[in-house]
Amino acid sequence: MIDFFQFQRKNAQKTFLIIFQSIIIFAVIGYAIDRFYMKNQFPVMTLLAVIVATINSIIAYYHGDKLVLASVKARLPDTSNLKEQQLVNIVQEMSIAAGIQPPHVYIMDETSPNAFATGRDQNHASICVTTGLLDTMNREELQGVIAHEFGHIRNRDILTMTMVSAIVGAIVLLSDWARRTFFYSDTSGKRKSGKGSSSGLILLFLLVISIIAPLIARIMALAVSRSREYMADAASAEFTRNPLALASALEKISKHYDHVVDRASTGTAHLFISDPKGSKLNDSESFFSELFGTHPPIKKRIMILKQMAGVS
Repeated sequence: MIDFFQFQRKNAQKTFLIIFQSIIIFAVIGYAIDRFYMKNQFPVMTLLAVIVATINSIIAYYHGDKLVLASVKARLPDTSNLKEQQLVNIVQEMSIAAGIQPPHVYIMDETSPNAFATGRDQNHASICVTTGLLDTMNREELQGVIAHEFGHIRNRDILTMTMVSAIVGAIVLLSDWARRTFFYSDTSGKRKSGKGSSSGLILLFLLVISIIAPLIARIMALAVSRSREYMADAASAEFTRNPLALASALEKISKHYDHVVDRASTGTAHLFISDPKGSKLNDSESFFSELFGTHPPIKKRIMILKQMAGVS
């Protein structure tokens, strides 16, 4: 039997680990600037970097869901629209089945069928679906997808996933800044002579950061492992008593002509029920897929759901 409480505790541990890792990354960068570039006796930039990372983590904890929803330009549902009103009704139904307070409901104007949940806990959660999902799914299939998102809320995946989104976004911005600084300084250096070795070291460091930081961010995102999707799929079957509903929904998503959610980013891709970037990496179970993929193979998820229903 699955111990959901143990799963919740593991997610809490992962969240604290992700925060700690982000502070260390920023601190190392601050120290490098202090040591090689500014030659400060007092670690000014190191302390500043730690403060910035701490503030970023606090903002991510309390407002990460709002940042995620704003980044995809989510909006409130129009209850005069029958499909959007049906979505609101299904969310209320699933909240009763899951024993969870109804989360806020949002819509993303995208043709690709997809959905995600975000927030810090069961009392501060939101579910967002694309208009493509509403247009593609029948009521049972939509119920299966919403129940899947309730699984993420119940299992406390949403806090870890939301924190990762905000922190990965900050690391990607840091990487971009480092890359721009390197190339700007390198171009300036070609016009100037007499640059010291310390300048060369910091430029080299900035180049390394610009290359490695996105990889670190990717690994942090994978702290929210592929297993979370299997767990949420199982929760959907538990709440709806109909695993075939989600299996059918996933099948429609996999066969839809538009697999890419244009508003999804590297920092938010792991939130969605299906890979919003359309990466082929998530279609396999190879070593590299396990290491860098954000989602398990959708065909395997469908197969497991059908096995739950006793269908081969």
